Amino acid sequence: MKTLAKLPVTIVTGFLGAGKTTLLRHMLDNAQGRRIAVIVNEFGELGIDGDILKQCSIGCSEEEAVGRVFELANGCLCCTVQEEFFPVMRELVARRGDLDQILIETSGLALPKPLVQAFQWPEIRNACTVDAVITVVDSPAVAAGTFAAFPDQVDEQRKQDPNLDHESPLHELFEDQLASADLVILNKSDLLDAETLAAVRAEVSEELPPAVKVVEAASGKLPLDVLLGLNAEAEAHIDSRPTHHDHEEHEDHDHDEFDSFHVDLPDVDERALLAALGQLVERHPILRIKGFVAVAGKPMRLLVQGVGKRFDKHFDRAWRSDETRSTRLVVIGQDLDPAAIANELRTALA
Repeated sequence: MKTLAKLPVTIVTGFLGAGKTTLLRHMLDNAQGRRIAVIVNEFGELGIDGDILKQCSIGCSEEEAVGRVFELANGCLCCTVQEEFFPVMRELVARRGDLDQILIETSGLALPKPLVQAFQWPEIRNACTVDAVITVVDSPAVAAGTFAAFPDQVDEQRKQDPNLDHESPLHELFEDQLASADLVILNKSDLLDAETLAAVRAEVSEELPPAVKVVEAASGKLPLDVLLGLNAEAEAHIDSRPTHHDHEEHEDHDHDEFDSFHVDLPDVDERALLAALGQLVERHPILRIKGFVAVAGKPMRLLVQGVGKRFDKHFDRAWRSDETRSTRLVVIGQDLDPAAIANELRTALA
């Protein structure tokens, strides 16, 4: 039993598809004996990110991992912090003698500041400290001016309206994620040339105080001594960091009305599915598509994650004998028509 000092907590934030889950997987795969609890908070109806993280080799069986990965599934942490976050943290505090670190992955739509402020609560403050808030930035998306790697309809409408001179809500959310950061990761840096990456770094740095460091990464691959042990004690100074949402009433905090729904399908042809998803992204204001796919004739389950027009895929594991082969995709975006999107997808695959 180790000394019950304050347990360090690392909060990972960033937009949908920036690479937060990939970063956490890298940290868990390279834990080097650290006993880590993970809180995953995904915006959507499926706990896909939690399922992905449970596959990581963290020194325990799949059954044991269930007790180590806490998944909050009903919205962003800034909105559910009192309902779900506190009970989970209370359980982890009771077990802190068995833990070395807590990692929290927020929803891509969550504001990190209210979450950090939750660590000022006496029951948590006396047992835990926020070692750092790490903001993961999708570098190609920032270079493209979209910030979240999806077609920029909202910002385009703003530009076309001569009466509007303010920045888009999406940009404000991006700035708020940076405002809470103790470390910023320019992820997917390998997808940009040196000049473009330098421009992204300059743009991001304008939003940060000099003490906040900016590092570049590909697929979130950074040494753990860069990511852990920052000792920022973020909860002690988070109130002094102004954000756009400081004075908003909670009931008005709707994240610019982002939508999420899922589509269930039978076994599908992999190539036809990816082609159909690409067409959907072209026609609808879709931020992200992700899910598990049953590919006709294949014994392995296909993991698909799409951000904007970019889709990544790989077979993650074999279908188990005790589960039903099926395809389930989560679609996240703004002002979506779920019925139309589902019908278009099913028609394309018919």
